[in-house]
Amino acid sequence: MNTNKKVTCEFLGLIDYKEAWDYQEKLLKEAIDLKIAFRNGQTIEIPHNYLLFCQHPHVYTLGKSGKPEHLLLNKEQLAEKEASYYKINRGGDITYHGPGQLVVYPIFDLEQFFTDIHKYMRFLEEAVIRTLADFGIESGRVEGLTGVWIEGTTERARKICAMGVKCSRWVTMHGIGFNVNTNLNYFSNIIPCGIDDKAVTSMQQELGYEIDIEEVSKKLLNHLSDLFEFKL
Repeated sequence: MNTNKKVTCEFLGLIDYKEAWDYQEKLLKEAIDLKIAFRNGQTIEIPHNYLLFCQHPHVYTLGKSGKPEHLLLNKEQLAEKEASYYKINRGGDITYHGPGQLVVYPIFDLEQFFTDIHKYMRFLEEAVIRTLADFGIESGRVEGLTGVWIEGTTERARKICAMGVKCSRWVTMHGIGFNVNTNLNYFSNIIPCGIDDKAVTSMQQELGYEIDIEEVSKKLLNHLSDLFEFKL
């Protein structure tokens, strides 16, 4: 198959989680259908790649390997906090999305880039690490744990970006939840990613002031473009 590293970037603003999930599923199906047709000689069109930037109203999502008991709220308490809850088809455990958190969903056909999920995850992490560095925040990885951490090898380790993906026929969906101006109180209602001995943080928490989320989005997009070597 010929390669197509062109990526369409869409800024969806504050969007309902289910609406964004359905949109990802639609783009994923279109890409997979094109791949099948291409291999069968029925089309010369190559699957397209997308990057979706958005924020969500308060929502908790539980991945395929997650435990329902990691959500510490019942239905009534969820309603009180105006939060929704979904069991979804990505990897990983439970996490929170909400206003002030930058959520990024790459719908990438990895056969246009590289067929290596481990490398894909490390590139997503690296883009966030570089973005944080642009704001003077030093971050990194914790061995054996996905995501981006601050002081990850110390007792003060705290997670600033969670990740969970699905890949079907080398086409990805889901992605990252990057705490920019996130209300961290909502994390107290879950055991984030199933990890009960480490804290969560945000850029706002680390720097002491509210961050321009559009500026963060642009810097993150530039780093993703450099790492994946794609064109917009």
